[in-house]
Amino acid sequence: RGIVKALHKMGHEVTFYEPDIYERQKHRDIDDPEWCKVKVYPEDQVTLRALPREASEADVIIKASGVGAFDEFLEDAVVQLKKDDNLIIFWDVDAPATLDRIENDPSDPFNALVPKYDFVLTYGGGQPVIDAYERNGAKRCIPIYNALDTDTHFPVEPQEKFEGTLAFLGNRLPDREKRVEEFFIKPAENLPEEKFILGGSGWGDKSMPENI
Repeated sequence: RGIVKALHKMGHEVTFYEPDIYERQKHRDIDDPEWCKVKVYPEDQVTLRALPREASEADVIIKASGVGAFDEFLEDAVVQLKKDDNLIIFWDVDAPATLDRIENDPSDPFNALVPKYDFVLTYGGGQPVIDAYERNGAKRCIPIYNALDTDTHFPVEPQEKFEGTLAFLGNRLPDREKRVEEFFIKPAENLPEEKFILGGSGWGDKSMPENI
């Protein structure tokens, strides 16, 4: 959000597309902001095939990883929009998972798409991630590191309900769930006397111990 808001302040017009899945719209923490046009689309093929045509008018088109629905279709559809006067970018918010996937499965369709993106942006990762992406055909890989948007991130008084041994904040996604089970739920099961805090949408029907 901070990056999109900063782009808006620099004069860019940004449209953000997201699918209506996992009851995410019921758990939104902000209304549509003035610095970004938000388009929520239903999970159907007709709407989905119209999205690339609409997005093709933009100067920069970004496919983020882990959208949660039709990722494989969108990864391919976005690279088909490449023209001489636009940029096509893949923004990987979980590069280790993506790289592990493609390097262990040569038949993964994304292997052939990596070289077709102008840039791969990653959620950090440093030189190992840069080397790995370039080894897999990326024209250029640029890590984007964490920063704080001071409009939304600032010190506040502690709240007792957020005290715990370990907290994790993240929406439920197919490529994230196994790691949450391994590194969050399993430790909670092994430490029944400790308090664990899980935030994010989609976890409501997930079986987990009472100390989460």
